[in-house]
Amino acid sequence: MSANHDRARALGKELIDTHNWLRGELGRVARELDEHREGDTIRPLRELRGHCLAFCRALSAHHTNEDESAFPLLAQRFPELAPVLRELGDDHRLVADILTRMTALLADLTTENVTAVRNEITGLAAILESHFRWEERRITEALDQLSAAEFTGPELFGTATRDAGDTAARSSQQ
Repeated sequence: MSANHDRARALGKELIDTHNWLRGELGRVARELDEHREGDTIRPLRELRGHCLAFCRALSAHHTNEDESAFPLLAQRFPELAPVLRELGDDHRLVADILTRMTALLADLTTENVTAVRNEITGLAAILESHFRWEERRITEALDQLSAAEFTGPELFGTATRDAGDTAARSSQQ
């Protein structure tokens, strides 16, 4: 197997890795919200808000990169995927609506509206899990056929935001 083919196959894996990271971050945010609601944390609301907003930015950047880079490229190279890519884009708009509601709630996060944010997270988690699994089943094989010399994960999936989100999360914990 050529090195180029190995790298190309890594693009499909990188998409899955990005989704797994986003799943983990969403779980972390949900746990932090639950801990706050249950009074099991001394974490200030501003820190909780920062974690939630960092997740929202990372997810939004991931979907934006897919919509602007990965999906047009895949539609060009694999026209048979165009209907799937349109549906995935529709999912991205649905997720963006949820993120807009969450961001509005987070603008004035209080003990009283933590439950509303948590409810949005619950709905978002269900939609994302279905979306991620379907996307992984439908486009990973096509990603694995792309030339590695032409494309990178950060260009296609917004994975550079993952590093920024990790840095922001670590700095807010200190």
